[in-house]
Amino acid sequence: MRPLLTPAEAGELDRVTQAAGTPAEVLMERAGAGVARACLDLLGGGYGRRAVVVCGKGNNGGDGLVAARHLSRAGVRVVVLLLRTDFREPSAGNLDRLTRETDARVRPFDPAVLARELGRSDLAVDSIFGTGFRGAPEDEWAEAIEIVNAGTPPVVAVDIASGVDGATGEVGGVAIRADLTVTFGAAKFGSMLLPGAEYAGDVRVVDIGFDETAMPTDAGLADQADVAAVLPERAIDGHKKASGTLLVVAGSRGMPGAARLAARAAERAGAGYVIVATPASAMPTIQVELAEAVFLPLPETASGSIAADAIGVVTEAAAGAHALAIGPGLSRDAETTAFVRALVREASVPVVLDADALNAFAGEHAAMADRKAEAVLTPHLGELARLLGRPAGDRLSEARALALEVDAVTLLKGTRSVIAAPDGSVRVNPTGSPALATAGTGDVLTGTIGGLLARGVEPFAAAWAGAYLHGLAGILAAGPGGDGIVAGDVAERLPDAIARVKDGR
Repeated sequence: MRPLLTPAEAGELDRVTQAAGTPAEVLMERAGAGVARACLDLLGGGYGRRAVVVCGKGNNGGDGLVAARHLSRAGVRVVVLLLRTDFREPSAGNLDRLTRETDARVRPFDPAVLARELGRSDLAVDSIFGTGFRGAPEDEWAEAIEIVNAGTPPVVAVDIASGVDGATGEVGGVAIRADLTVTFGAAKFGSMLLPGAEYAGDVRVVDIGFDETAMPTDAGLADQADVAAVLPERAIDGHKKASGTLLVVAGSRGMPGAARLAARAAERAGAGYVIVATPASAMPTIQVELAEAVFLPLPETASGSIAADAIGVVTEAAAGAHALAIGPGLSRDAETTAFVRALVREASVPVVLDADALNAFAGEHAAMADRKAEAVLTPHLGELARLLGRPAGDRLSEARALALEVDAVTLLKGTRSVIAAPDGSVRVNPTGSPALATAGTGDVLTGTIGGLLARGVEPFAAAWAGAYLHGLAGILAAGPGGDGIVAGDVAERLPDAIARVKDGR
């Protein structure tokens, strides 16, 4: 796991490190030197190069001043434009050192000067706002950002692209569009969550000597090694049920494909035995492409969705499974909704809820806490809003709050999905492709997570590992083009994604 920090956590890490004996000026020196090294790498050296550094207030501006000093010493012709001149220590001391020790030109911010310098520079450094920024830039601050964005040289952002909320990734107005963000100690949530991730460019983490014992360990970016570590191995003498039995409760006469996709994904994720419980009239359609699954036909409503009196047979079947996946394609029929709520309440094995299983609790999400088993919820923003009965706020806070309130792992779907556990732990998923924006891919994710649950992976890990594999399978299915893939293509590439993760490719 690659750690992720909120601005508050980063500030506390800074404070603790200083209290342990590392002065603020030393941390700033290391940060600015790290930015300069990244800039020189991007420039391919310093001699004959030009750079413009735009500095705002606070420590972020101070980091930019240190970077400017190191760049100048490396032979780069540096121009520094100051949006503020009333620096406090240690930034004030670094401004003094810059003017005394180098030939860098330091000037107050002037729009015409910035535009001119960008036109003849090889690089721009953004040290306007730090990770604690909120809201929308105004006046000369906004003007500086717009001019930098209109320029042609690549942009290196210090800690975070200015104008991006460091906690949420939200962009309230204009923001720097960086080619590279150099951040300290650990990446910030704002650079990993959309839309902030689109403004960050590549993200490079620089070690500046923070107290590692104080580094939060409950939030991070899932990586390949994490996923490989939680994937179970098949026993040499194993049998189909030893690889996990998953009961998929999904589909209706009008939406049979959802059940097929969820079941297929579970099989491709390694579940050894998949049972599909679905309305009797939908079963023949679903069976066509699921030769390996077992089917449980259920009583149905007049509209072809699961009837309320199916609860007994499904509860019995669930008791003999290792995990339960419920929701894709069920419909919002009132009887089906009653069935879903009863099944979630009575199920005794881990359960993943998606789509209409979540819609069954619309406006009454607290009722989801009334259950016996561990659960994974997989809403997208629309389903989350229906659950809460209000528009959803920022993704990180909402995922954490829902997980805590209903005591269930919450996977808030979307590009850079956020996965939160009831104890506050968070993973952000880095994999995925725009090609996943097609009907049915959410059903594939449900089946993937369900398959991992059935194989014995604990719910939080099943959620973030499932999201990682699902996103990687989407990348593999999309190939170089990305257009024209369907959800079934993603399910079929899950074995390839698992193999790549295990092989470390």
